[in-house]
Amino acid sequence: MTFRKSSLMSKLSLSLFAALLSVSVVASDFNDTQRLANQGDADAQFSLGYMYYHGEGVSQDYQKAAEWYQLAANQGDANAQLKLGYMYESSEGVRQDYQKAAELYELAANQGDADAQYNLGNMYYGGEGVSQDYQKAAELYQLAANQGHAYAKYNLGTMYYGGEGVRQDYQKALELYQLAANQGDVDAQYNLGYMYDNGKGIRQNKASAKEWFGKACDNGDQSSCDAYEMLNEDGY
Repeated sequence: MTFRKSSLMSKLSLSLFAALLSVSVVASDFNDTQRLANQGDADAQFSLGYMYYHGEGVSQDYQKAAEWYQLAANQGDANAQLKLGYMYESSEGVRQDYQKAAELYELAANQGDADAQYNLGNMYYGGEGVSQDYQKAAELYQLAANQGHAYAKYNLGTMYYGGEGVRQDYQKALELYQLAANQGDVDAQYNLGYMYDNGKGIRQNKASAKEWFGKACDNGDQSSCDAYEMLNEDGY
């Protein structure tokens, strides 16, 4: 059984769908949205990008999505900056460019977007598009975690566990894993089980370890299922 490291998977919030319901974009169909977008309405430009990206009301076209996101991003739309940053990071409709992705994430992060803070934290952690900087990654994860971002809590917990960019603190790691685990993060649930099983940051408690491994197992994590079974065979 091994401890799990940080996840560097970038994230786009499902709440972006709410942008389609913006008061300034009451457009009921593609043509109305396009008309508003051509008039320079940033919300409509974002919505049109969203429609092209997801193929809603129009044929899916990542290149056109990126073009409309760029127009909205130029007007300071944080959702567009986040989405376009993700497209540059993952090479969807544009040539992959980590530096451009980081720049866009930073614009959105500075406006308080939790997903952008998390994604930019990943880039600083992995040294993609920016110079690797664990301390900066931890700061960004903390900002996102303060807004309830489960993945950021998990990654920050892992940094406290390993002493990366922050002073090593098993108890702080445990607290962050607890928060993320309560939001259903399976890796946090596994690591909580590991810490209880091995007495890291808390008194060893096999029953609690089994409980958290069981929750992670229920969420489809095979390693947790194996750990749960081992504890069960040992009488816990």
